[in-house]
Amino acid sequence: MKKHKILPAILCGAILLSMAGCGQTTPATSTQSEAPTEGTTTEATTEATTEAPTETEATVPDNSDDIFVSAYPAFAVTSQSLHDGKWDEITANTLDGKNASPELSWEPVEGATEYAIYMIDMDTGYFIHWKSGNIKETTLPEGWAPKSEYIGPYPPSGSTHHYTVYVIALKAPVERMKGGINSIYAKVKDFIDALDTDAEGNTGNIVGVGRVSGAYTAK
Repeated sequence: MKKHKILPAILCGAILLSMAGCGQTTPATSTQSEAPTEGTTTEATTEATTEAPTETEATVPDNSDDIFVSAYPAFAVTSQSLHDGKWDEITANTLDGKNASPELSWEPVEGATEYAIYMIDMDTGYFIHWKSGNIKETTLPEGWAPKSEYIGPYPPSGSTHHYTVYVIALKAPVERMKGGINSIYAKVKDFIDALDTDAEGNTGNIVGVGRVSGAYTAK
């Protein structure tokens, strides 16, 4: 009689355990991450790399914006007499200045045998401050030009003028350079273009033109 009571009890317990097991639910797990939708950012995104800056147009010599020499290839010219876009006082023809021509430097231009220089006041009807030719050097120290070839800036008191130095690389000597210092010339472009013909009458004499510009303010 006892055996009959024990057996139903065992069966009932087994059934209850089975039902409890069937009733448990295990949260579904996913082994794959959902693809991010467009426009979202995830931490897994690779950080963008920044490429090294390339040489900018500002550092590449270019004459396309110049009214006198836009037709000619450009090369770089630097000056230690120019600081923060202003010519040093020593270059000026004033009581405080020394009337010394600016220091200029440039790399030798391939195909050139000599160089010519014009310095123009761009704010006074193209006033010529410097005119030198037959130059063989590519570094000119401050005060290099004789007084017969250079006169420094001297704008009216309190005014600021802008002065551009043109270094023209030539294949061969020319018959002469037009114009003179301490005078205004409306045809400065014609003077420079004339250097494109050498003393023998051959054209294509200008290999390239370098330039450097700065301002000067009179006290």
